[in-house]
Amino acid sequence: MEEYFNSLEKYNFWKGTFPEIGYSRKNYTNKILDYAGSRLVKVLVGQRRTGKSYILRQIAHKLVGKGVNPGNIFYLNKEFTDFDFVSDYKDLEALLKLYRAKLRPEGKVWLFLDEVQNIAGWEHFVNSHSQDFTENYEIFISGSNSRMLSTELATMLSGRYVNFEIFPFNYEEFTGITGTETGRQSYIDYMESGGLPELFVLPNAETKRNYISAIKDTVLLRDIIQRHSVKDPNLLEDVFVYLVNNASNLVSIANITNYFRSSGRKTTYDTVAGYIGYIGDAFLIHKAERYDIRGKETISGNCKFYINDLSFRNYLYPGFGYGAGYKLENLVYLELRRAGYEVYAGALRNKEVDFVAKKGDRILYLQSAYLMADERTIQREYASLEAIPDNYEKAVVSLDDIALPSNKGIRHIQAWKLPDLL
Repeated sequence: MEEYFNSLEKYNFWKGTFPEIGYSRKNYTNKILDYAGSRLVKVLVGQRRTGKSYILRQIAHKLVGKGVNPGNIFYLNKEFTDFDFVSDYKDLEALLKLYRAKLRPEGKVWLFLDEVQNIAGWEHFVNSHSQDFTENYEIFISGSNSRMLSTELATMLSGRYVNFEIFPFNYEEFTGITGTETGRQSYIDYMESGGLPELFVLPNAETKRNYISAIKDTVLLRDIIQRHSVKDPNLLEDVFVYLVNNASNLVSIANITNYFRSSGRKTTYDTVAGYIGYIGDAFLIHKAERYDIRGKETISGNCKFYINDLSFRNYLYPGFGYGAGYKLENLVYLELRRAGYEVYAGALRNKEVDFVAKKGDRILYLQSAYLMADERTIQREYASLEAIPDNYEKAVVSLDDIALPSNKGIRHIQAWKLPDLL
């Protein structure tokens, strides 16, 4: 077992030195640490390579800065091959006992388990130690599959956890890591690149393209094809490509199925629906249901899909017709989700509202437009919002250099200032 302990020691902070912790993501670390001191399991979920591991290490670093003994922190990342010997929760339990025997930590032990879904039966370990009142543990876990985590957490922990979805860098983080000024041009640069953290240490477009391609292949293969025994991997990837290139458009699963059938592919509605579900579970795309603003209920059928990061579009499939307005709409959706809103595509008789966003008692109606170039465009974008028969907040988001004055209570927000509204 000695070699196992050496692997654990290699990646932990017991000697007072920390591995690279990356660009500080205070919006996440501060929010998560607000729950420190409770027995709630802190769960970080999100697509691979969005920075969950860095955030876990940043939290550990902050705890040490607040006086926690580094020897009281147990960190394991199941993505590292050094931990291939940890195949199930019994192996993890044995490793924790070895750690306790070697370091003999006094008081609370802080457990950090990264990519925990790769450990069979992990939920038994987490449930046991989060509720063990004979020993004091506080647990942080991360994972890259929403259905697996949510199902098992709901079953085993039944409300004794708090969930944080980790997204790629937002615009503020983009300007912070690139050292650029806030404004229209840097926002366009952000829109034409992406927010996955590793993009910002790669030297050119070719290396970035290869990196994004590798992420896509890894997620499709390891998180979907292998896990779900997908019978038609080529169709799975083609469905992903279709969703990327139709992001921000109203589509239906029936229409997507018919598209592939008309191209000579043998498939069914259930197969396509299943593949879309898998892609969503891996956080590559997000689904926004249509919402009847008058009836206050969701509408089955058409919906919208949004990409978790525009880098998939920008680096992998740039040749398809896809306007800047669609990219802006995608970024607005992501910003709303980061701010904790439930997001829907609004429907009002014969009009469409890009976003109905709900958080608690607050409701926002938003239209997204690339530029308010002329009076006709302005009237079109405001018309849908003007038709809504209630007094909740309404705004149009665009990339115009100059913010327009409020119009009938409808605000105009420049895209890089959207967080101020949220």
